[in-house]
Amino acid sequence: MTANNAPPTKKEFCIDYPLYEEFTFAEEHDQEGWNVFFSQEPIDTYCPGCNAHSIFHQNNLADIPGYSAGWVGSKRYAVILKCSRDADHKLFFLFDVEGRNVQKIGQYPSLADLNTFDVRQYAAVLSTEDFREFTKAIGLAAHGVGVGSFVYLRRIFENLVDAAYQNAKKEDGWDDDAYLNGRMADRIKLLAGHLPDFLVENRSMYKILSQGLHELTEKECLSAFPILKMGIELVLDEQLAAKAKQQKLEQAKKAIHGLVSKAGAEK
Repeated sequence: MTANNAPPTKKEFCIDYPLYEEFTFAEEHDQEGWNVFFSQEPIDTYCPGCNAHSIFHQNNLADIPGYSAGWVGSKRYAVILKCSRDADHKLFFLFDVEGRNVQKIGQYPSLADLNTFDVRQYAAVLSTEDFREFTKAIGLAAHGVGVGSFVYLRRIFENLVDAAYQNAKKEDGWDDDAYLNGRMADRIKLLAGHLPDFLVENRSMYKILSQGLHELTEKECLSAFPILKMGIELVLDEQLAAKAKQQKLEQAKKAIHGLVSKAGAEK
């Protein structure tokens, strides 16, 4: 879940790590382990009570060890984060520690609840079914189901490509045989100009998604999931920006037409 097996930050362990995903802190990273349970670092995340992003801070209920390895042993720690807008809004996390091995064994609200708020904006550019599958992928990954999450991400990827194809094939000179007989990477290259640049430049994403279904382990899929999710979000961000631009153009045209009509009527 972290690059190069680096120790997770407090936010990563609380907000991104699925339940029961174990991490072993090396002795030289005792301070990072201490931070997970006791640090007061602010965490910016979704607050279900506010139905918006908020800043959360630790609410320490137990004695805080004064040295970095004080958390090591056979213990359980409750981490309670309070919303800075309303202290009654809390996030709860329960960690189990054996030696330097740490896993999150409980939390409220669920990871799916915390991680689907930021993707609601994509409902504007995804079909109802694709948006439902996108949130399913996030929910599965949040519960440690890596391969299953890839099934939904790959389907969304394929649908994004197919939507571009439906537009492209209406153009004069389109080579449908070349498209239908090509591999996915070849198809995406043919659709350059109809797909966001990011997707064309990173068309290898599809290969990784396919490998996830047939070759990668659950753990490997979970490790790759945030990167592939981000890739799809970047594609959707471009579509959102294009839609917003088109709406602004239409509003400007309508406003200018109204000015012209008014000027003509005043003559």
